[in-house]
Amino acid sequence: MNDWPDQPEGPRRMSHVRRPQVPQQPPRSPQGHGQGYDPNFTQARNQGYDSGYSDGQVYGGPQNRGGGQGGVPPQYTPQGPGRPAPDWRKRIKIGSIVLVVAVAAWGIGTYAWASSRMRTEVDLSKVIERPSEGDCTTYLIVGSDSREGMSAEEKKKLHTGSAEGKRTDSMMILAACSSGNTMVSLPRDSWVTIPNFVGSESGKAYPARGGSKLNAAYAMDGPELLVRTVEFNTGLRIDHYAEIGFAGFANIVDALGGVELNIDKGFKDKKSGADFQAGKQTLNGEQALAFVRTRYAFAESDLQRTKNQQKFLSALANQAATPGTILNPFALYPTLGAGLDTLIVDKDMSLYDLGKMFFAMKGISGGDGKSMNMPIAGSAPQNSLKWDMPKVKQLVEQIRNDEKVTVESGR
Repeated sequence: MNDWPDQPEGPRRMSHVRRPQVPQQPPRSPQGHGQGYDPNFTQARNQGYDSGYSDGQVYGGPQNRGGGQGGVPPQYTPQGPGRPAPDWRKRIKIGSIVLVVAVAAWGIGTYAWASSRMRTEVDLSKVIERPSEGDCTTYLIVGSDSREGMSAEEKKKLHTGSAEGKRTDSMMILAACSSGNTMVSLPRDSWVTIPNFVGSESGKAYPARGGSKLNAAYAMDGPELLVRTVEFNTGLRIDHYAEIGFAGFANIVDALGGVELNIDKGFKDKKSGADFQAGKQTLNGEQALAFVRTRYAFAESDLQRTKNQQKFLSALANQAATPGTILNPFALYPTLGAGLDTLIVDKDMSLYDLGKMFFAMKGISGGDGKSMNMPIAGSAPQNSLKWDMPKVKQLVEQIRNDEKVTVESGR
């Protein structure tokens, strides 16, 4: 008996082991396989063809050592869905909200900063026996010859002299009305009555004084008496007061980078330092001050000077009250700073009122209103000017009732 096991009649066949189906993947870039890359092999494998080739990975093991799901190598793991497309409407909406909040915060901050810099030093409540209020908002705008804050070099450069104290160098009434804005210049040599008043500092009562020049009122008791004198002689109530000195005026012009002005006829004046050719030109602070102060170069003297002052102030306001200045911090802050350092206003005047005043002046420059001198009837003692009172009364009535001004100055 043969103890050896039976020998197989032939080679024993083992059942064929099929490889798991590999999910179809796009062919990998040739650069990822080096020189051994075979596109035919990749295509055949994606179609489920088993070539018998083994890349050394173990499939179906309990530890899934290949790293892929179900034994699939990582490089063949199916990818999840792509990132969703950005929602541009939502992004634009959020960006717009952030921008609006930032602009609002900047505006509020600027308003608070500028309001804190305003010099509210004039108390109109001290003015006695005031006329009734009208339908328009009225401003008394004064340019003083104050040298406050100016060095000796600046005084020499601007031809201001070195006089102590301050006096009115220009005065004008601005009426902001719905029917149209009106700017009326008051010659400083106007022959008026300085009424009885109570001293703004002393509290002492003073009697009326007839036959005086208008600028004497300011020299006697400052802004409060000037307002009292204007109201007494015109019958028009003044709602707000604004005053600026030489230095502030020049600094505002320079902060704006100059003001463009068309000068009809050239003129020179040694006292003011004026030396202008006819035509369109840009005036810096020094030139602007000389332009508005010159009086001796003109036959009409103070009357022509008031016309030049109106013309320049309108051009200044027109350039200052533009988006290029208001919305540009690099232009707005220097301009506001230059003006607020020397601008003196009444206690009830807000930054909003100040802005309204500038926009009213800008409107006149743009043709929305009228600029004129106080109607003059002729000369008076001491080289002064006498007002045409019937026309003055008509002018005041039209402003008080918010009617279109039709009165002409006559000169």
